[in-house]
Amino acid sequence: MALQIGDIAPDFSLSDTNDSLVRLSDLKGKRVVLFFYPRDNTPGCTKEACGFRDAYADYQAQDVVVLGISTDDAKSHAKFVTKYDLPFSLLCDEGGKVAETYDSYGLKKFMGKEYLGISRNTFVISADGTIETIYKKVKPDAHATQILSDLA
Repeated sequence: MALQIGDIAPDFSLSDTNDSLVRLSDLKGKRVVLFFYPRDNTPGCTKEACGFRDAYADYQAQDVVVLGISTDDAKSHAKFVTKYDLPFSLLCDEGGKVAETYDSYGLKKFMGKEYLGISRNTFVISADGTIETIYKKVKPDAHATQILSDLA
């Protein structure tokens, strides 16, 4: 069954670019923006990540944690973080298990070919650990600023 607003956000533990384990339940007490994106260093994903980077001070001012998740490995994430000076953690979901739990991994089509991959979805998780807002198949342009205005 698909996750819905008000559901408890499924807990997970994933490594970041420094091989540190990030556990969602350790962030209880803070709002979390969890954005799933298909791949590092691709045009849409770069726009989305840079949008969060550019708005990051505003997220910090509201005590909101921003986490990006894709199936890329730590080496790819590290290059992406360095190249675009991303100030938030990117988490490695190799195999897409967490994305699948969040209804953000499945069959996709591109140029007539089908493949398994991550859908560009974002979840806002409230301080009590419940799902506050779900954004499905988002457009990368202005997504980060839209979430900020919705958080206010």
